[in-house]
Parts: sequence; C-alpha cells; structure tokens
Amino acid sequence: MNNIKILKKEILSDNWYTLNKITYQTTQGDGSVLELSREAYDRGNGATVLLYNTNSKTVILTRQFRMPTYINGNPSGLLIECCAGLLDKNNAEDCIRRETEEETGYQITNVKKVFEAYMSPGSVTEILYFFIAEYTKDMKVSNGGGLDEEHENIEVLELPFTESLQMINTGEIKDAKTIILLQYAQINSLIS
Repeated sequence: MNNIKILKKEILSDNWYTLNKITYQTTQGDGSVLELSREAYDRGNGATVLLYNTNSKTVILTRQFRMPTYINGNPSGLLIECCAGLLDKNNAEDCIRRETEEETGYQITNVKKVFEAYMSPGSVTEILYFFIAEYTKDMKVSNGGGLDEEHENIEVLELPFTESLQMINTGEIKDAKTIILLQYAQINSLIS
C-alpha cells in the first residue's frame, strides 16, 4: 500500500461544513514519490435507519428538499429517503433514536446496526452507520417533520414495502442509503 504523508491542510470553506485542501506525498510501488492535492468535504459522520412494520408490511420514509439534487437536475429538489442525521457528539445509536423521533415522530425502542459504509469516498469524509428498527403505531409520539430551528420541512410517508421497492425501479426513490436499506430488508426477508 502507498505510504501517505500529509504535507499541508488548508481550509477552503468553513461555512456550512468544512472543505479542506490536502496536499500529501505518496510513495508508489516503484519507489517514486508523488506530491498530490485533493479536496475533502468534512461534514461529520452520520446514521440512517429503515423503520419497518412486519404486521402491516410497511416502511416509514421521509420526503424533503435537498438543494444538491435540485441543482443537479431534480426538478422539485424533493427526495424520498430513510430517516438520517449527523452524529454531532452522540454515538450512532443515540443519534438515530433522536433523529427518528424528530423527523418521523416515532419513538423507537430496539434498533439494530447492520453495517457502516462510506457513501462518497472520493470527496466526502463521512462514514454512515446503517440501522433497522421495527415500529408499531403505538410508538408514534408526535407528527415529526423535523426541527423548526433547523428549518426542516419533512413529510413523513408510510408506504407498503412492496411499493417502496417498486419506487426504486421507477426512479421515485434515488437516495443511495434508502435503496441500500430497502434492498437489505428484501434480501434478509425482514418483511414477508
């Protein structure tokens, strides 16, 4: 493997999150040394969860505006996705419990971590922790919708599981973390 030596780290932007320019040396297999620069966007790590109900064969997803999708050709900017949030200083499980209640209004009890993954390792430092959790109607404690102070305007969707899978095929669901968790649920027969 290449030996990496960080030579310089410059902050290019520290507005919403941090964009760094990293200059580094790497030693190639033939012994030659290269000096390269890359930009890396640091927004912290995150967690996501698929809420599913085995009795009703449904899942809880959200719909919200995502500016990057809008400027990349999504006409409404709205994206259907699993509940997710940044870790802040909390551990992943605490984060996803909090985010689930804020975004969906469900106070979940048992969550199970299924894996973790880098979602865009070519430019973003974030690692995402993936969870699943069963929900029932009696876990609903509020309407959800996100936090006013964070200017979230989240619509909560309860969808039949089979319909959510079809929405991947039709392009209605284009969010990677959501596709991954829905396919995880299908492969592992969580909802049959």
